[in-house]
Amino acid sequence: MRFIKSRKPLVDSTSARELAQENLSAQLQDNIDILSKFLERCSDAVIKEFAFGTPSVKAALYFFDGLADRKEIELNILKSLMLELPPELSEQSGEPEFLKIVMHRLLPGADVKAISTFDELVHHISSGDTVLLIDGSRGGLAVSTRSWETRSIDTPENETTIFGPKEGFNETLRMNTALLRRRLKSTNFKIEGLVLGKITKTDVVLCYMDHIAPPKLVKEVQERLAKIDIDGILDTGYIAELVTDEKHSIFTQTLHTEKPDSVCGHLLEGRIAILVDGSPMALILPISFPQYMISPEDYYTNYVAASLFRILRYLAFFIALLLPSLYVAIITYHQEMLPTSLILTIAATRQGVPFPAFVEALILETTFELLREAGLRLPRSVGPAVSIVGALIIGDAAVRAGLVSTPMVVVVAATGIASFVMPSYNAGIITRIARFGFLIAAGFLGFLGIMVALVLMLVRMASLSSFGQPYLTPVAPFDSTQITDLLVRRPWFAMTKRPFLEGMENQVRQKSHQDGEAKE
Repeated sequence: MRFIKSRKPLVDSTSARELAQENLSAQLQDNIDILSKFLERCSDAVIKEFAFGTPSVKAALYFFDGLADRKEIELNILKSLMLELPPELSEQSGEPEFLKIVMHRLLPGADVKAISTFDELVHHISSGDTVLLIDGSRGGLAVSTRSWETRSIDTPENETTIFGPKEGFNETLRMNTALLRRRLKSTNFKIEGLVLGKITKTDVVLCYMDHIAPPKLVKEVQERLAKIDIDGILDTGYIAELVTDEKHSIFTQTLHTEKPDSVCGHLLEGRIAILVDGSPMALILPISFPQYMISPEDYYTNYVAASLFRILRYLAFFIALLLPSLYVAIITYHQEMLPTSLILTIAATRQGVPFPAFVEALILETTFELLREAGLRLPRSVGPAVSIVGALIIGDAAVRAGLVSTPMVVVVAATGIASFVMPSYNAGIITRIARFGFLIAAGFLGFLGIMVALVLMLVRMASLSSFGQPYLTPVAPFDSTQITDLLVRRPWFAMTKRPFLEGMENQVRQKSHQDGEAKE
């Protein structure tokens, strides 16, 4: 074997693109000459020229070092051809069907595909496959030899749960689809593959349950994905921005998750999942904002306890969104709403503070966000220490220096704790951004500013949709059949139907008399 050496470019990029669309030649040397133009300055590209059979037939193998398994190449390709080829087969090397004979009788690999163009060849070797070219045969064979170092299946870092499965996606697409297929043992579970990115050639899969997901929704997603024309796709976040209905909004219309069980739950409710090779996150759509408050763990625990925890999350959401602005509005404009003793206590703590309440809250909120980002970006061994130092030492020093008041520190701390309660990081981002808007409105107009900002936020959310589904479903438009599984967790024996999506063919989840049979 030898590596492709760097040398002077033989053709410009335009002619290279034209050559990529051409068919492979029946002359092996012509193919080698053209491929050397594609693979110049690619030090990890490997070519193995060899001969097999009697009389000998020239052939060549192409693969990228580090992506393909060398041992599998030697055992399942080279050994099969060079040592196990019967003489009567090598005599047919000039015939058009010789490539099919090699494919069906000599290569033991389970995944062998015939290719005909240089573009297909480059895509396969870039994906970890090995391509076999034989002199006298027009075309080639792509043998699956993919093997590279992968991260093991670990517990998701961003979606920690106590009950339920602990598995999380990793960066290998086929391993992620296997985690889903293991849970959905049905031929109705469809996984459609496509390639996006003119340069990255990224493998992307579309997952849905046939006869449950609305056909109109599946077609719409397929069409939006087909319209993507970009150089590279490196993560599901690229696709989320390219396919959503409203691209200029802080309100995300898709859900990111790294839990296979959560994806399966959404698929069984008629939604669609998109997975990207190299990304541990799955993209769920369509989605409504209330679903950001739902944790997969709700359905693994007792429905009474899960309902109480869900109500607590809604309370935490409103605390994280409105508490600083309410405090600023009361202190600045509406002191009469507090008891006299409390007002006097707050006034005593604010003596000597050089900033008005609005500026004080803005400084502390900005500092808290800086500490949060520092804790996330720094190495794990340093991040927690920075957060503790910032929260304790800097906060205490600011209070002692008279730069901020103690009640404001308590309010910001309570807001930060409440923001960590929400199970979805998407909802956390929305809350963190919108909180500053409410804070500015409260600083200028008090309660009136908060109400105006709240109305504008609700109007904006009501105007959004996620692939045709209203963003505030089932609150607006109101749906009494689904609202019971929104504020509280509906017990499993009462979940006879799936959440309705327009065009859904099968809404029945279980028989309505199942609870009665269980009691008997």
